[in-house]
Parts: sequence; C-alpha cells; structure tokens
Amino acid sequence: MVATEVSSKLDRLHALLGAETAGVVVAYSGGIDSTLVAAVAARSLGDRALAVTAVSPSLAPGEAEEAAKVARGLGIAHRTVRTRETENAAYLANDVDRCYHCKTELYDVLGRVAQEAGGRLVVSGANMDDLGDFRPGLRAAAEHGIRHPLVEAGLTKEDVRSAARELAIPTWDKPASACLSSRIAFGVRITVEELSKVGRAERVLRDEGFRQCRVRVHGDVVRIEVEATDLARLADPALRERILAGVKALGYRYVTLDLEGFRSGSMNPPGAG
Repeated sequence: MVATEVSSKLDRLHALLGAETAGVVVAYSGGIDSTLVAAVAARSLGDRALAVTAVSPSLAPGEAEEAAKVARGLGIAHRTVRTRETENAAYLANDVDRCYHCKTELYDVLGRVAQEAGGRLVVSGANMDDLGDFRPGLRAAAEHGIRHPLVEAGLTKEDVRSAARELAIPTWDKPASACLSSRIAFGVRITVEELSKVGRAERVLRDEGFRQCRVRVHGDVVRIEVEATDLARLADPALRERILAGVKALGYRYVTLDLEGFRSGSMNPPGAG
C-alpha cells in the first residue's frame, strides 16, 4: 500500500515537471530532495532540465563535487554558480531571518540563470515536512515565484527517500545536510573563517566514518552531534583522541558530545516550527 502511494505521488511529480514545456532550473544542493527533483526533471524534460548548485563559503566541503558527480549519473545538465550571501551584512548578522537572506540571494541568481535559459521555471527541493519546520527561506521562495514540485505532488521526506530508492538513485539514503551557518547560534555574527572551521571540523568526523553529524559552535566550545546509534563508538579512547586532536587543531578550546544525538534544527530558536 505504501509503495503504491509513493508510486502515485511519483507519477504526479513526473506530470508536474513534464508540463513545464519551457523547461526548469532545479535549485540543486545535492541533497536527496533536490536530487529527486533533478532526476525526475531529467526523465521528463531531457535537455530542458538544468540543475544548478550554488557555491559559497556556506556550502560544506566536498558537496559541490559530489553534486556534480551525482548529476552526471542522473543525466541532467549541471552547472555551478557563485552566490554572495556572505557579503550581505544582514546574513552575517545571523538573526532568525538568516535563511531568508540566503535564499533571497540564491533565487536572485537562479532567476537570472532561468531567464538566460529562455524563461525556464525555477523549482526547489522543498517537501511536505518542510512546511511544518522553521524555514524562513520559504518566504523568499514565495517572493520569487519559486515552485515546490515535491510539495505539489504531496511527497514527505520519507516518501522522497522511498521514491529515490525506487528510481535507483544511489544517494537515496544520503544523510540530511544544511548550510554551514546553521551550526552557529542565532545572534552570533557569522564569519567566513568560522564557516570554514566548522566545515573542516565536520570533515574530521566524517573521515572517522560518522555519516550523519553536526558540529555546533558556541564560542570556543563546540558541541558534537552524531546519530544516537553511533554514540557508543565514542567510548573508544583512541577514536576520541583523534577527534579531539583534529577539532582542537582548528582553534576550538573545548569539545563536547551531545548525549541527545543528532537533531536537525537543534539550533532553531525556541518555539520555532
């Protein structure tokens, strides 16, 4: 029954994207949501589909390269563009509307790409679950006329993964990712240096085999989140020492482990949702 429902939603997604005869520009981060949109767009529209990845200091190390590799496998045209949110004082101020400023910059850039490509529609990877989360970026999307085909087709995050697996997308189980600025507490000014440091700190964890992890920054203290099922691994003294050495080498004074484990949006303001 569940598989049938997902297949039905996937059919709706194909129909929605296929109806855009002028073509689409997919805001393609390389996460599984935008990857599913890109995959279906490629199948429905062929060379009228373009996946675009925004590159800036806010993007985690290695993500642009991985996105390009996956796009090649999907058979969709792909390009990268430079976004300059880190040159915007409102973004760097890191208030609760930070994501609004980031997405405004993104959709300004993608809008120009879409116009240059003949007036294509810009589409995002937002899904049904995002509508109930703290997402100021959705306001920026509305202001720019961005469409959310996963929402229109009724796909939840779980549906997206099921649909991606059905389409044999190799990254169907890729861990959730997010802008590096989400690791810094609201109200603490963002710097390009700090974004670089937190990206490299998370690379230390990934190099040790932690697929889903976050390094949350609280001044000179960092709080590590890993999946609850991975917490027991950190009982290994040698592993802890390697992580401590790698993270402290970046300039952080204290390294703590969050016993609640990984939680998406754990830096969101109280009551957000």
